[in-house]
Amino acid sequence: MSMNDEQLRKPEETSLYMAFVWFYRIVAAYSLVYGILYWVRLIGIYEGELWRFDLMPLHWQLASASLAVLFPVAAIGLWMMVSWGPVIWIAAAAGEAAMYAGFPQLFGSRPLTVASHTAVLLVFAGFAIARHVERRRKKR
Repeated sequence: MSMNDEQLRKPEETSLYMAFVWFYRIVAAYSLVYGILYWVRLIGIYEGELWRFDLMPLHWQLASASLAVLFPVAAIGLWMMVSWGPVIWIAAAAGEAAMYAGFPQLFGSRPLTVASHTAVLLVFAGFAIARHVERRRKKR
């Protein structure tokens, strides 16, 4: 059984695949927003106490600089649907969740942020399982 060139270039556009694409795009948009918010803090536009890079404590400098880079890079990877997009997003989301859940005395507590990252990760896992099941079903 051989595949033609059209099938090799483009994945079959099932409703699951289209939902998967839209999910990636939505996560990409929200990752870009998160990245922009960290950049706003870093360059001093945000009018808050210690929200300029040179005034931040060292732990905030490290976290903010890392997340200001990781979230936009993850957004690009997710938007382009490349394999490294979710990997970078997981690194950024895990880092931010660790900040707020693991070190609330340093970064404060943001249970909504941790919950949203956890929910998105669970949906990623759900899509991975559903796509795996769909591929196995097509092989039969």
